[in-house]
Amino acid sequence: MVRVKSRYLLCEINISVPSNRLLLEDKPIFSAVKDAVASMHGDYGAAQCSIGFSVKYVNALTGIMLIRCPKSSYRLIWSALPFVTSVEHKGRKIPFFLNCLHVGVAGGGELHSGTIRTCQKFLVRYNTQQLHRMLPQCKTTDEKTHVRRAILSSSTKMLKGKEHKEERD
Repeated sequence: MVRVKSRYLLCEINISVPSNRLLLEDKPIFSAVKDAVASMHGDYGAAQCSIGFSVKYVNALTGIMLIRCPKSSYRLIWSALPFVTSVEHKGRKIPFFLNCLHVGVAGGGELHSGTIRTCQKFLVRYNTQQLHRMLPQCKTTDEKTHVRRAILSSSTKMLKGKEHKEERD
């Protein structure tokens, strides 16, 4: 039996009206991405999307989504992401765009392995960087304290993961 190799695309959903983010679901986003691939790459792209392509995770609160696709066609899907401009939800068109944050690509080393776990590790690092960027923009001491706690908690999670890995090795 042959193992099907997959790639994972970690994307950020950018939406102009934050309250509309809660309306986003995986099936309409899946359809929007599939339509974008079909319009950009024609029948060949549509056929490649029909096998092994799925939206594995959508977090409407944070605006993060994870797409799984076959290794052979991840570049087609990746190249079509900028052309996803809206999604339809209950007859309403919600405008948004996708920013690809990380592509899980195999190619030597833990950082570039094509797994969900490496996408999760990247997301922790990315969130920590975002919190560090937010810190200078805080106006009150309560806001700064809240952001510092969030940075410490994400750093602690990363350290615990590294310690656990070292114990296994």
